[in-house]
Amino acid sequence: MLKGKVAFITGASRGIGEAIAMKLAKEGAFVAIVAKSTTEDPRLGGTIYSVAEKITAAGGKALAVKCDIRDEEQVIAAVQQVVAIFGGIDILVNNASAIMLTGTLETESKRFDLVHDINVKGTFFVTKHCVPFLKKSSNPHILTLSPPIDLNPKWLGPYIAYTISKYNMSMMSLGWAAEFKEQGIAANSLWPVTTIATAAVKNLLGGEMLINRSRKPEILADCAAYILQQPSKECTGNLFLDENVLKSAGITDLDQYAVNPGGPLQRDLYV
Repeated sequence: MLKGKVAFITGASRGIGEAIAMKLAKEGAFVAIVAKSTTEDPRLGGTIYSVAEKITAAGGKALAVKCDIRDEEQVIAAVQQVVAIFGGIDILVNNASAIMLTGTLETESKRFDLVHDINVKGTFFVTKHCVPFLKKSSNPHILTLSPPIDLNPKWLGPYIAYTISKYNMSMMSLGWAAEFKEQGIAANSLWPVTTIATAAVKNLLGGEMLINRSRKPEILADCAAYILQQPSKECTGNLFLDENVLKSAGITDLDQYAVNPGGPLQRDLYV
């Protein structure tokens, strides 16, 4: 069902975004790799070009699009570029995000602005400029990588600035599901039950020890592919957890996604 669909994926130069891009391309979608990484950072790896090359080498169709989603003019140009080359947009994956695990007293104004400019403002305006083209699709979907909303103080207390930015992303999913219901545009969020083996987890959270207790990004890629094939008028307004999505898809062997099969797993910060 994804064959020939056009997917606009932010933050797709590495990690979860790259895994989703690879999966959708394998399913036949035309994939726009939208990110600002054009040269490789040794700590993070990956660029828009390296991911596009992997997809092309595997027989898929990809377009590398340089874009800093904090800049609305760059967002508009990126959307226009994708539409000009691929003919439209059927799927938007809001994956780009910045992380900041600090308490109130340790949070600097500059870093606070960065996180909210990417997670909140960037996600909002990317969606705004994709919606006119999503309206023209036969099965349009917006999928945002953000957690379930739980106002229990234990989730808010440790990293309040980061948490409210991610909750904002989830609230936007719920809002868009209502706002665009009549146009048949689905809006959902997706989040992992466990930590995911990405550069951010390795560099910022727990090094190799935590990587070994994590699942691979492919678990979210498989979930995304399943969600994006559902009828958009029916599958909307959900804050999905990956394990529940896989259960719906009939996938019961989750050990296949573990970095260390059979080993202990670390639950995510917001689950």
